[in-house]
Amino acid sequence: MATLASGINKSVAYKLESVYGTIPAAASAQALRRVTSTLDLTKDVYQSAEIRTDMQIADYRHGVRRVKGAINGELSPKTYSDFFAAAVKKTFAAGVSTASASITIAGTAPTYTVTRAAGSYLTDGFKVGDVIRLTVGAFNVSNINKNLMITGLTALVATVIVLNGSAMVAEGPIATSTVSVYGKKTFIPTTGQTDQSFSIEHYYSDVVQSEVFSGCKVDKIAMSLPPTGMATLAIDILGQNETATQTQYFTSPTAASTLGNLAAVNGVCRVNGVVAAILTGLTAAIDPAYAGDPVVGSNTVPNLFPGTVNCSGQLSAYFLDNTLRDAFLNETEIDLYAVLTTDNTATADFLAFGWPRIKLGGVAKSDGQAGLIQTIPFQALLNKNGGAGIATELTTVQIQDSAA
Repeated sequence: MATLASGINKSVAYKLESVYGTIPAAASAQALRRVTSTLDLTKDVYQSAEIRTDMQIADYRHGVRRVKGAINGELSPKTYSDFFAAAVKKTFAAGVSTASASITIAGTAPTYTVTRAAGSYLTDGFKVGDVIRLTVGAFNVSNINKNLMITGLTALVATVIVLNGSAMVAEGPIATSTVSVYGKKTFIPTTGQTDQSFSIEHYYSDVVQSEVFSGCKVDKIAMSLPPTGMATLAIDILGQNETATQTQYFTSPTAASTLGNLAAVNGVCRVNGVVAAILTGLTAAIDPAYAGDPVVGSNTVPNLFPGTVNCSGQLSAYFLDNTLRDAFLNETEIDLYAVLTTDNTATADFLAFGWPRIKLGGVAKSDGQAGLIQTIPFQALLNKNGGAGIATELTTVQIQDSAA
């Protein structure tokens, strides 16, 4: 019997394009983890409308080519950073840090303060929602190199919580210390936006077939953070064309990350300035809204043009008090920050997401004998009061990846 293709033997690799729709050189591609990847070429089709005495259809033609599909996966640090960067139109950049600082730790669980004697966290570029670490200094072992999420920020004081809930020790001042935003960050910028595209290969090793989809852009990223189970994402892809061969194109891609997957039980979610212990679920989407039209004389769309990046989502939470209900009733703007970690250690890898300005679109309550659940859609908006020298980012969504 002839060999049939099996999904277990299918590999996916990708590489950024320097010219839209032009497949880049084969070297230095990146292998991609997935649950599924359903990219395929589609074509517009045209059927003859001639009225004929033989009462039959005489012709059927193919038209404009398009690539459509989705890459579905389980969230993990680094794995999808290039796609997040493409969606928000800004490449990841190293987090800011301050060195040679005199630092004092104070407070009691779950909230601590990291106070510097001089300089300014705000001027240095630290923001609410950032995950920081004390990386240099003669700190107690309970304080150094822990993941700390900033929940409040002034020039001299960063108010933090420890992501894994472990205790810190009051001490200081500790001289010549370094405080760093760990990993890399990106966000939707107000100027200088990028417009990135990828070539993505499906290689079927068991039947020795390759399909390279070029001109691929991220049309939407939808994330789901359930209270139990893996955090997942779906990346909708629009592309220009497909090249099919019987040899693998990206022959030696960089191996995919082996970092652990993220689960919502490991991490912290902060809503309206308060760490939330009552959330039963969170979904969020980043939608760059690409569009492109065919042109005469070509069987491919020449480009996909970007639109407004729409960020929205939905919270579900137990009905505890009037906070979220009244935020909807009064059209009160609130913030939302979520950090997911790969495990419950103090130095776990993580992904952090922040929406510094959101409005709630409703509060629908369940009914029954169990705890009542509020379903709360939200719309993220440009945080017009953020920016340089201010405690929050001038953006709609920000993302921090410990391993990007």
